Amino acid sequence: MHAKDYIGFSILIGMVLVMPHLVGNDYYVGVLVFAAFNCLACIGLCLLMGYAGQISLGHGAFIAIGAYASGLLTTKMGWSPWTAMAAGAFLAMAIAFIVGIPTLRLKGHYLAMATLGFASIVHIVAVAAVDLTGGPAGVLGIPRIGLFGFSLDSDIQYYYFAWTAVVIGLYLAFNIIDSRIGRGLRAIHGSEDAASAAGVNTSVYKIQVFALSAVYASVSGSLYAYYVNYIDPGPFDVMHSILLVTMVAVGGLRHLWGAVIGALLLSLLPEMLSFAAAPLQAIGIEYKPDYDIIVYGTILLLIMLFLPEGLFAGLAAGCKSAWNLFKKILKGRPFVRE
Repeated sequence: MHAKDYIGFSILIGMVLVMPHLVGNDYYVGVLVFAAFNCLACIGLCLLMGYAGQISLGHGAFIAIGAYASGLLTTKMGWSPWTAMAAGAFLAMAIAFIVGIPTLRLKGHYLAMATLGFASIVHIVAVAAVDLTGGPAGVLGIPRIGLFGFSLDSDIQYYYFAWTAVVIGLYLAFNIIDSRIGRGLRAIHGSEDAASAAGVNTSVYKIQVFALSAVYASVSGSLYAYYVNYIDPGPFDVMHSILLVTMVAVGGLRHLWGAVIGALLLSLLPEMLSFAAAPLQAIGIEYKPDYDIIVYGTILLLIMLFLPEGLFAGLAAGCKSAWNLFKKILKGRPFVRE
């Protein structure tokens, strides 16, 4: 990793440590826990889309696979949460290999439609396979995961646990993209033909990163199941997969920090909009939750128009310009071009 990434990790860890004390409310701590789940899934999706250049609209399916595997194995077979989570990750990886071998031969919107179809199939199975998944009634009584013999019963404990998983997942992702595999993924993103000519086995690399991103999503789903202690098909529909892609695109496809920023922003945005509802109502404008999708779409449109590389690239460029201006002010010539 580069020095600036270590600085980013220091800032992230500092924010994670102090944020519960700033919000001072169990509800908002719970919102930050859900944001951690989205961050973890988006990190894996960023590896696939931002670095390998492969579009996936089906990652909500892998979150469902992890959640249902953890829920069913712990409630019906008595497995420990850690073993069930590992089994869910292995199952998601295996399914990703099976789905990815034929699917990743496609490109562009054909690949997007194929992954979207996969997500639809998983959601339909979750609803229709009542004997296995409980159908719309879902799975009840999922236990909380334990750590060193202690159950993570409080929201604040689970908050730190979930964000620790995000930091570990982010650290592993940075090490992957700085390795030979990461260079191969970036080559594939640039041009598959050129990468293949340079000796990169593009098919193997694409399938491997697809499986890795599925593991990230599966672990996210398992952590979700252990937190809410109940799962049903509702949170794993196709729209959730599209929301994950939106998070990565808003933050910036070409950098892992963009995935974290995008996931945080869109996870917290509904709460920000709820704060705006009261002032709007005071001036005679009634804000309804149905308007959230309009706000989401407007934000995505504005970012794609004015910050096509995402929020992270825009923030980085703004900080660089501010730093250059600061150095010029110190030199006594703020408006002189060098």
